[in-house]
Amino acid sequence: MIESGVDIAPAEGKLGILLVGLGAVSTTLVAGVEAVRLGISQPVGSLTQMGTIRLGKRTDNRSPLIKDFVPLANLDDVVFGAWDIFSENAYEAALNAGVLEKELLAQVSEQLASLKPMPAVFEQNYVKRLNGNNIKQGANKMELAEQLMRDIADFKAANGCSRLVMVWAASTEIFLESSDVHSSLEAFEKGLYDSDPGIAPSMIYAYAALKSGVPFANGAPNLTVDIPALLELADKMRVPICGKDFKTGQTLMKTILAPGFKARMLGLEGWYSTNILGNRDGEVLDDPESFKTKEESKLSVLEHILQPDVYPDLYEGFSHVVRINYYPPRGDNKEGWDNIDIFGWLGYKMQIKVDFLCRDSILAAPLALDLALFLDLAQRAGMKGIQEWLSFYFKAPQTAEGLYAEHDLFIQLMKLKNTLRHMKGEELITHLGLEYYD
Repeated sequence: MIESGVDIAPAEGKLGILLVGLGAVSTTLVAGVEAVRLGISQPVGSLTQMGTIRLGKRTDNRSPLIKDFVPLANLDDVVFGAWDIFSENAYEAALNAGVLEKELLAQVSEQLASLKPMPAVFEQNYVKRLNGNNIKQGANKMELAEQLMRDIADFKAANGCSRLVMVWAASTEIFLESSDVHSSLEAFEKGLYDSDPGIAPSMIYAYAALKSGVPFANGAPNLTVDIPALLELADKMRVPICGKDFKTGQTLMKTILAPGFKARMLGLEGWYSTNILGNRDGEVLDDPESFKTKEESKLSVLEHILQPDVYPDLYEGFSHVVRINYYPPRGDNKEGWDNIDIFGWLGYKMQIKVDFLCRDSILAAPLALDLALFLDLAQRAGMKGIQEWLSFYFKAPQTAEGLYAEHDLFIQLMKLKNTLRHMKGEELITHLGLEYYD
């Protein structure tokens, strides 16, 4: 049965993408978009730019590009803004990050140099390993939120934007658990005035975005928009949100491999993962409190994919260990080592070794772009609150209360594409295929 679709407002005018943090991920994203605009590179890794979507039956041969199927903002209409605790412009920050070659950066240096970060909301206690001087001051956290809201309004006016989205691409904060201050919007706003320690900077950004009607994506494992207070605000303001923690290197491999093991009914005894990286993210995660936030995000993936309660003979009690080691010489070129102990027919043991020499920001940048464009689409389609269909991009996807997250990358992709089909009134694809053999 073909759906009726939803009414989607056109992507008219400029879209402002506000980035929290102008470090390796953000500068790689901005430089990449500028390079694509100039025709000197391709947007590899971006589903919105290079992905296709099958419509109808296989015999119909209808597979348009996603960007031609749904009305996404055009890259030529995108404008970037940012906050950061360091005052360097995007060109200087990109040189410091060391992700992209100087030859490429030179070709987009003018555009990058024009992007200067606004002073950031920052508190040392939440990210202990970083020190910056481009920081907002305020009597309390509500005053800081109001300063961010002024930044948002000023940026929109100065750049002639018709719409905005915000993406958290800053460092991992210390581990926080939901508490009374997060229980309702009323309690949260009182906490802002009281500068409650349970309200981290990322939450202040999310609050400012939602109050301004701006969709928010959380690219870090922080407890940010997944608290009752901000879910309430997102619902009240009818703004879409999603998170958390960009799915890039090692966890990406887990969400590819683990569904394969389960599909073939192969057992798992243990999965040992070590990461070495030397960028600012590695330095931040060298702090045990920030690492705990990341660890919670990384550890949840296998448990949910493999379902030990459903398949106890195969997965009950498997050992899952995650380590992150800060090693400065490696820079942004993260290395993920995995030792996987599996067993097969009659319990015979086997091993798989994975050595993924990846580039963290190269994998994360297209995710940030896709999330910005899809969140903008969601808002124009009247969608509000948690956008579970964007789970494809996250290590720890947000879901409705009481609903487990789907971590299987291939189920996530099917959910994403079926959501796009639904939005446009196209038939959902189940891959049943019996009609070809009637």
